[in-house]
Amino acid sequence: MEEAAGLTAAEAAGEAMAEHHAPAPPPVPPGAGGAADGSGPPPGIWNVANLLTMLRLLLVPVFVALLLAAGGHDPKWRAVAWASFAVAMITDLFDGELARRKGLVTDFGKIADPIADKAIMGAALVGLSVLGDLPWWVTAVILARELGITLMRFWVIKHGVIPASRGGKLKTLTQGIAVGMYVLPLTGWLATARAVLMGVAVLLTVGTGADYVRQALVLRRAGLARARTGA
Repeated sequence: MEEAAGLTAAEAAGEAMAEHHAPAPPPVPPGAGGAADGSGPPPGIWNVANLLTMLRLLLVPVFVALLLAAGGHDPKWRAVAWASFAVAMITDLFDGELARRKGLVTDFGKIADPIADKAIMGAALVGLSVLGDLPWWVTAVILARELGITLMRFWVIKHGVIPASRGGKLKTLTQGIAVGMYVLPLTGWLATARAVLMGVAVLLTVGTGADYVRQALVLRRAGLARARTGA
């Protein structure tokens, strides 16, 4: 989303650790990714996982241009815009997983991946609201939640990392599908279905946001308690 462009490296790294939290990958065979098993040089920035992340970043201005082309309501341009949005969402499914499984995790990836995720989703939400296709309050709720959670994670990062929950992952998936449907020029029952799905996405956005706040407060209290006892 748009606010991600202003994240510091520490904020982005904290966000990456939380949104892409997963169990440690199995040991990597020798030579398959030196940095992952500590038996070789760290992975370079020019690896397949980072290239997918870079592609997603490059797709942001392309997507915006396609979405707003010909006044923003030409069905052909909207279909092409949807295709670019879909490609960006697909790369999001693979870059983090590839980085973890192949030992290709880099500092660049930790910072760029969450920025790319929020940039493409934020661009879509704002663009759709500018065109009058999506109520501004929906965009405001989602953007405020993402910015707030990002700042909150930075607030508690010294005490620990808040792992992504199943609800958070479902929220991300629901948002992606709903926004993709809004990019397409749908009518009839499909237009109704996308409105219902967006409503579910908003509820998940607010609900998971509240749960993350609860977890952050618990984490911070536990961290302060450890600090007081010298643990």
